[in-house]
Amino acid sequence: MQKSRIKKISIRILIIITVLIALGFAGFFAFRNMALEKAIAKVSDKMQRDYNSTFTVASARFSGFSDIEMHGISVVPKNADTLISVKELKTSINLSKILVGDVQLGTLLMKDGYIQLINNKKGWNFRRFIKNNNPEKTVEDTEDKKSGYAERAYRLLNRALNLIPTDMELENLELRVNDKGQALNLNLRQMKLANNELQSDITVKQDSLSQNWTVEGFADPRNIKADLEFHSADTSRIMVPYINKRFNLKSGFDAIRLNVTNVAMQGGELYADGAASIKNFMVNHPKIAKKDVVIDSARFEYHMLFGDDFIRLDSTSVIQLNKIRFIPYAQYSITNDTIYAMKAHIPKMRAQDFIVSLPRGLFTNFEGMVAEGNFSYDLDFLYNKSNPDGLVFESSLTKEGLKVIKYGEANLSKLNTAFTYRAIDNDRLQRPVVVGPSNPYFTPLDEISPFLRNAVLTSEDPSFFRHMGFIPEAFRQSIIKNIKTKRFARGASTISMQLVKNVFLTREKTLSRKLEEILLVYILENNRIASKARMFEVYLNVIEWGPDVYGIGEASDFYFDKHPSQLSLDESVYLASIVPSPKKFAWRFNGQGQLKEYAVKHDNYIKDIMLRRGLITPVDTIAQNGQVYVSGRARTNMNIKEDTSFSKDSLDFDEFFFNLGNSTF
Repeated sequence: MQKSRIKKISIRILIIITVLIALGFAGFFAFRNMALEKAIAKVSDKMQRDYNSTFTVASARFSGFSDIEMHGISVVPKNADTLISVKELKTSINLSKILVGDVQLGTLLMKDGYIQLINNKKGWNFRRFIKNNNPEKTVEDTEDKKSGYAERAYRLLNRALNLIPTDMELENLELRVNDKGQALNLNLRQMKLANNELQSDITVKQDSLSQNWTVEGFADPRNIKADLEFHSADTSRIMVPYINKRFNLKSGFDAIRLNVTNVAMQGGELYADGAASIKNFMVNHPKIAKKDVVIDSARFEYHMLFGDDFIRLDSTSVIQLNKIRFIPYAQYSITNDTIYAMKAHIPKMRAQDFIVSLPRGLFTNFEGMVAEGNFSYDLDFLYNKSNPDGLVFESSLTKEGLKVIKYGEANLSKLNTAFTYRAIDNDRLQRPVVVGPSNPYFTPLDEISPFLRNAVLTSEDPSFFRHMGFIPEAFRQSIIKNIKTKRFARGASTISMQLVKNVFLTREKTLSRKLEEILLVYILENNRIASKARMFEVYLNVIEWGPDVYGIGEASDFYFDKHPSQLSLDESVYLASIVPSPKKFAWRFNGQGQLKEYAVKHDNYIKDIMLRRGLITPVDTIAQNGQVYVSGRARTNMNIKEDTSFSKDSLDFDEFFFNLGNSTF
């Protein structure tokens, strides 16, 4: 009897639940289109309120259980061109996800539409969407700021991937860009994603350029895995559009492959693993090199880690550039202070493999070079924003039988013989200057005034005879200064680097020339191709000292009508001071042909350093008041009133006796 009553009650409860569910579904189906209209109206209000734009849907309705159909979708910013227009869109929504606050698309069909980005006298038509003008902060915004990098990144990633359906078909969708007349059109003729296989065909047009691109491969947005390849539909190289005219940058490649193998949260940290590779990559820009720079093959195996207060590229990552293998490490941390850390390691490799792996067009002076032996390399960089002066910059090269046995275009051994030097100024080849005895202005090092030699060393490179081409501390101080000033305010060039730049390279300010300079200096110094004395001698005989004035012999005659061996201390310091900007020498003088106050202070400062370092004695400073008398041909380049009472024979006796009284004999 009791069991029969329980059974009847259970049946009644089941009937009630069934009725409630049926009523719920009936209510859902009865009001879902109304809810859809309200959702569209809410979006429309937000677009109008926050972005001053009109969002329109000509028609929208539910079809089936969870399918939505929309027609005539558009977004039009006020007083601007249409931003988005889609003729037809069909999609299905995962209702279980909506119940927990997420939007996840199951299928998507989109046809005949475009996104157009237009820049005219009113500006870009999408600019108001970059920054939300609504000052009110949502709860979600606050939570994002409270949460760490890992949670925020994982949440954003999932939201984005949830909007990518597992089954998708796109037809005739265009991206149109018109930047003040520079037009670009990308037509996605078709894209299909089914059973985790992606296939797409894209036509790209810009001016006379027309290309067909293909993206294909494995894509699983729900499990965050992918293996996609982007290449041309035929055998031609893909040329990256738009940036050529916009930034004067030409770039292209045969294929790019992107692989995502693992993205997961573990222990409050987000892990992202995968790889990316590119084949036959080409870039051309005036600031990079004069020629096309080509990398045959490059691959990046990445292992990223996002924590609550740090982002890290793990040292298990690998960068492969042709045959060169890098082990990178980088971290941005805000645990206590804001810290930037970076390490790079090149494991032991053959020197010749390194040379042949250098990007073509970037190191033209190394083409044909042959080397033997092995080497490995390590770089360590650490910057604490709260303690910039404590910056760490350490670079080390470990050699094993490393030797250059055949030079490339830059024959460094010519430094040991007489040769003809021709400077390049404003891309124009200057007159030939013989660096050798046949040139009457050529001056051997021991015939150059020691005042001049020491003044140039003091102002340009005090440790030239001790270092091996580079001064690590100078690099470190240069980085610190540039970070503090937020600009390239200080360099770290040595005499070795200036010599290589003058004799073997052009004056072009490109990344290629700077990298070649560094590598050539290393080879010159570490293979002992020329002695330090010979390098310094050549340097003093080739550098520019004024307009069409090359070498210390010409400089001494041009300014003082004398031989370099006869230069006084003040004359030597003056010449050393104009080395950085020799053509602007006249600006250092006033209308009476005397050095301006700032120039005298600078030159006296150099003399004080020379005195402290024992390069000169107090006796040497007698009658050296910081002024010089220009008596050579340079005088015609100066705006001088010839009634000046100043002459090379005049002498300030108060200055003379002041120096005499403070001299130590």
